[in-house]
Amino acid sequence: MTADHTSPQPPGRDTTVVLDLGPAPHDDPALEVHGPLDGDRLEAALDQVAVHHPDAPARPHPVGHRGTATHPVRLSAGAAGTAFPWGLLADLLTHPVSGARTARSVPPTTLQRELLADADAHPGRHVERLTWAWHGRLDIERFRDSWQSVVDRESVLRAAFGDGPEPLLLLHDDVPAEVLWLPEGTVGWPELVEHDLRRGLDPRLPPALRVTVLGGGFGRGGATPSRVLLTYHHALLDDWSARLLVREFYRAYLAGGRLPGGERRPDIRDYVHWLHRQDTTPARDYWSHSAPRADAVSPVPLTAAPGPATGRTEVRLDAALAERLTAWAAHWGSTESGVLQALWAVLLYRASGAAGPTRVRFGVAVSGRGITLEGAERLPAPLRAPLPLSVEVDPRSTVATLLADVRDRVLDMAAYEWVSPGQIRDWSAPASPAAPLPPSVPQASAYPDGSLLVFEGGARPADDLSADLAAHGVRVGRPEPLGARTGFPVTLVTRWDDEGGLVLTATHDRTPYADATEVLTDSASLLTEVPYLAADSTTVADLLRLLSAAPTAPRPVAAGPSHAAAPGAPAEEPPLVTLRPAAEPGAGAVCLVQAHGLPRARYDRLAEAYRGPESVVLLPTPADGPHTAPQPPGDTGPLLVLAAFSGGGTAACETARRIAKDGGRPPLVVITGATADDAAFARTLQSVAARAGRPG
Repeated sequence: MTADHTSPQPPGRDTTVVLDLGPAPHDDPALEVHGPLDGDRLEAALDQVAVHHPDAPARPHPVGHRGTATHPVRLSAGAAGTAFPWGLLADLLTHPVSGARTARSVPPTTLQRELLADADAHPGRHVERLTWAWHGRLDIERFRDSWQSVVDRESVLRAAFGDGPEPLLLLHDDVPAEVLWLPEGTVGWPELVEHDLRRGLDPRLPPALRVTVLGGGFGRGGATPSRVLLTYHHALLDDWSARLLVREFYRAYLAGGRLPGGERRPDIRDYVHWLHRQDTTPARDYWSHSAPRADAVSPVPLTAAPGPATGRTEVRLDAALAERLTAWAAHWGSTESGVLQALWAVLLYRASGAAGPTRVRFGVAVSGRGITLEGAERLPAPLRAPLPLSVEVDPRSTVATLLADVRDRVLDMAAYEWVSPGQIRDWSAPASPAAPLPPSVPQASAYPDGSLLVFEGGARPADDLSADLAAHGVRVGRPEPLGARTGFPVTLVTRWDDEGGLVLTATHDRTPYADATEVLTDSASLLTEVPYLAADSTTVADLLRLLSAAPTAPRPVAAGPSHAAAPGAPAEEPPLVTLRPAAEPGAGAVCLVQAHGLPRARYDRLAEAYRGPESVVLLPTPADGPHTAPQPPGDTGPLLVLAAFSGGGTAACETARRIAKDGGRPPLVVITGATADDAAFARTLQSVAARAGRPG
């Protein structure tokens, strides 16, 4: 075996593979390797193919030249080589080799893997944004220097995920801060926010956050405040982390743009090492018995009505009501978040249409910082996790009993808040057969917990540096989240504002409902009313009667189109998505085959860089199983090229074989490394497409 014989690629050169499977099984398939390739690396790749496919019918051999800049290596396995795993070989030859990266690496946490996989499958999810106003003079250069100092100090801000089926968390040594400044009048604030949303954030490209400033600059300190927008990805940072980093930035700004000292410790590496040292046996035992049973219902408590696929609604409880709620919750041994969780359970119970005692379930976000790692409360990292909570709602029970039940369950699971939702699903005990539920009770599918409750931050921290900034003529507002798309159909976020009020924001995603106004109004109404109720005698039925006085009650709704198909149902084939139209009818199409582990934004950039007359289409990653033979949309003409980044070679070759099986000539398959320059790869595809489109 020669699997250890690898050599680093020269900077700026990427290996690209062009594969021609031929129009029929009797033709001679051939693979051309363009770019750096030495004999040891080729033999190592062939050895690995032999390990995974010991029954491969033939071993390819070089034909003609050894590779140079102008003469590629050509491999052939003869007529019998049609069934050879060419896609795997292409992936191995184009995958970055040892020595190509200079960054340090650590294995990502289980939660990070789950968030990254969900974001890859659903572009746009898990990207959060904070915004706040900056009153007073803003020194742009000092602003940039301060964020650069924070990036230099915090290793997580220089982190990015590597490409491939098993990504590593790469910690780079030198990463420039991404600070964008737009002078006032350049663009409107709503347009800027919308543009930032469409742009998204790629967790595979450092830095881990982006800062955008509208307004400010030398000589400005007038009445119009500057606006700051901070964008980050939940796979690298959580809300707690973002607020910590904002305070670090303020310290740097007050210090002239530079934080004293070196890198923070503990950092993301220490957390990962702590996590991998944990004995999961107690957590497994706990969650195997405490995870929600399959018969616990998780209805989506939205009013069924046609409307946009996503929505966001916000209400506010003023400071006086919030203060009264805090005192009332403390009297009953609870907190504001505990009260909200109990009342949300009541709303879910009502939405389920149940008549007697029923167990409901939903997700709650935990900070993940109640762990034994010293300094965890000051650690910027993705520790916050959505964990499942189930509680039995009995109309005959008192509100005090419900509050205590919710409190105890949350306290019990706090000891294991470092586990991920995927681990909990794997550890959950098989559900016992349950009695059939009423038709009015919608079943969860894609996300078993239906809704997520998030309680962000607390009162303004003592070290927020507002007084120090004010001494320099600067006044800043509390950072406000704009709301991330999560994997839950409904997310309710509660936060404190600058005046001491409570702000509730409900978002729904991928569901055919008008908005979440009604359920949010009901939540605020209950939070307003419960401090005036005697919880020792008030029952859940009393709360339900209070809600029934509303003009319209939320009706239970069936699962929307975003939910997973029923078990046993055939998976829906993802359609081709046009990224760039053809310059003329019949020009043909270049099809990008999306690989697991790469975000949609990468393919958008590649399509934008393409300059050929052909259309550029995307074949999304299938939910399950291989692709069927795709048909190009409209009158674009035949598929000339199937292109993929390293890791997608097998899927691209399988797609080409399916096209041949249906009677067509398979497109040429082009594979390159995931670190390849988009413009260079686009030029290669244009050249290969021109070659494929020539007669004969």
